Amino acid sequence: MTKPHVFITRPMPHWLMEKLEQEATVDVWNKNESVPEEELIRRTAEADGLFCTVSEPVTRNVIEQAPRLKVIATMAVGYNNIDLEAADEQGVKVAHTPGVLTETTADLTFALLMAAARRLPEAMDTVRKNEWGSWAPFAFTGQDIYGATLGIIGMGRIGEAVAKRAGGFDMNILYHNRSRKREAEERTGAVYAELDELLGQADFICVLAPATPETEKLINAEAFLKMKKTAVFINTSRGTTVDEEALVNALQNGEIFSAGLDVFEHEPIGADHPLLSLPNVVALPHIGSASEKTRRQMADMTADHILQGLHGLPLTHEVPGT
Repeated sequence: MTKPHVFITRPMPHWLMEKLEQEATVDVWNKNESVPEEELIRRTAEADGLFCTVSEPVTRNVIEQAPRLKVIATMAVGYNNIDLEAADEQGVKVAHTPGVLTETTADLTFALLMAAARRLPEAMDTVRKNEWGSWAPFAFTGQDIYGATLGIIGMGRIGEAVAKRAGGFDMNILYHNRSRKREAEERTGAVYAELDELLGQADFICVLAPATPETEKLINAEAFLKMKKTAVFINTSRGTTVDEEALVNALQNGEIFSAGLDVFEHEPIGADHPLLSLPNVVALPHIGSASEKTRRQMADMTADHILQGLHGLPLTHEVPGT
């Protein structure tokens, strides 16, 4: 009996390959970069399962030219890169990896907050470049975190986990969400606020909202003008939630103090991106879930989804509507 065919869009560790190869013929894109659409179409044309990442646009064009495809499993929580309507029409199930990366991403979010507040990359560069002179009273002064007000936009699993960390710093916590979450308020002490109220009162603003039509460029020029000039802006959600041109202008014009970013509108960004020319930006290459333990769990969960889909079994974390 011929084994089903699976295409994986990134190099994976040997233990995961062995797990899949027991039940499928596996083809791998052995580059740590996004698969071009033409190549993705070619490699999935005969595939029964597609193991992808958040960086591959799995478009209608890709799905419709893969008649054998049964399951698309993404090694990510977000799935806005996958055309769910086309998948549903073609009878293709879609799975993602919620929950497993919550705590790790919350850790990274708070790390970015602290680094941007206390200007850590600037200070590190001074040491590395042998430019550290004598102690100066106001060199690299940043913003206090303890006792400050944190505003969280998007109170999902990660938002609540960030709020719990903020409690250890005795922060006042405001949150904005499309619906009020009273249980989260009880667990974290967070207080619901309208968006404009949050933007005006928060010392730290963390965007943790999903990528949807409603959140596209939610944080724009108007939003930055409502923030404090001492505000620190953090985004570990999706790059599409922020108007990057407006963010550059806000940072250059002193409308906000600094920004910590793990996501961008178009990834990867080039070294010539305007944000990277600014000293008050901490920029990371989308590593929110990048701990050994979490990435292993995400990969294992994605492989399980592939095998479930190949055998016609319910997917543990199926995306609604597919």
